[in-house]
Amino acid sequence: MLEVLILGRGGQGAQTAGNLLAQAFYSDGFYVQTFATYGGARRGTPVSASLRVDAEPIRLRCDIEQAAAMLCFDDSLLDENFLRRANSETRIVVNSRQSREAFSSLGDYQIVPIDGLGIARNNDMGTVVNSALLGAFVAVLDQLDIETMCRVVLASAPVKKEQNVAASREGFRQFQMTH
Repeated sequence: MLEVLILGRGGQGAQTAGNLLAQAFYSDGFYVQTFATYGGARRGTPVSASLRVDAEPIRLRCDIEQAAAMLCFDDSLLDENFLRRANSETRIVVNSRQSREAFSSLGDYQIVPIDGLGIARNNDMGTVVNSALLGAFVAVLDQLDIETMCRVVLASAPVKKEQNVAASREGFRQFQMTH
């Protein structure tokens, strides 16, 4: 079973990203379970989404204690509280312009920084980074096809559909070029 945690701030699209990722896995024939946790009910407060994916029905109904993969929308949230649910095998994608080495002080983690904001701006998305981060996350997970993710993004984006898809593809390519 793949267990994923997504962390962001209210208004950044972390909840939406979790739902889109769940839709993509479901459309590829997997069973999915997703749930969200909200801090205060306002913009900027930490929010998280949890996702379980398996080839078999999922009966587990508890919090994720050790994630196989994590997506962090804001590098300021990449702290001890979030990382205690990771181990040295956990793949962590973080929205950041910093280098991988900048995160070495956090411990022995597989942290992959992706410039989601830069990708969003390159694709006329302003500060909306979730499509870019999803593309990179799909590349890191290596269990879901980018075409599946792009179809879900295209079907779900309320506006700028093509720009959202382009941002997903660029996030995917950015990860592949740096790894």
